[in-house]
Amino acid sequence: MTYVTGFLTPVKAEDRDRYLRSAEACWPFFKKNGCLHHHETWGVDIPDGHTTDFNRAVKKEQGEAVVLAWLVWPDKATADAAWKAMETDPDMQNLDMPFDGKRMIWGGFETIFERSA
Repeated sequence: MTYVTGFLTPVKAEDRDRYLRSAEACWPFFKKNGCLHHHETWGVDIPDGHTTDFNRAVKKEQGEAVVLAWLVWPDKATADAAWKAMETDPDMQNLDMPFDGKRMIWGGFETIFERSA
């Protein structure tokens, strides 16, 4: 089954286009390194929870949106190799990252169930 790298990060609403350009600039790198799918989503209905929620997870501030993104890889080894390659890829070194990386949450997930319509 596939392997997924997931991200959750706050982005200033005014930086939505910059963020989108950054994501678009990353896709060629991810694709050439084996990524199967790249998804970026902009939070439009993020309710406050009782105990925790997406807003609190990233310490969302006034004027920010929550972005949920994920990359689908054929397996963990491919994802690990891509992240290693990113460290030295010149195109990735000067990438505009219009968000507070200290409040980004990310991790790798093994797929345990997958269906498509």
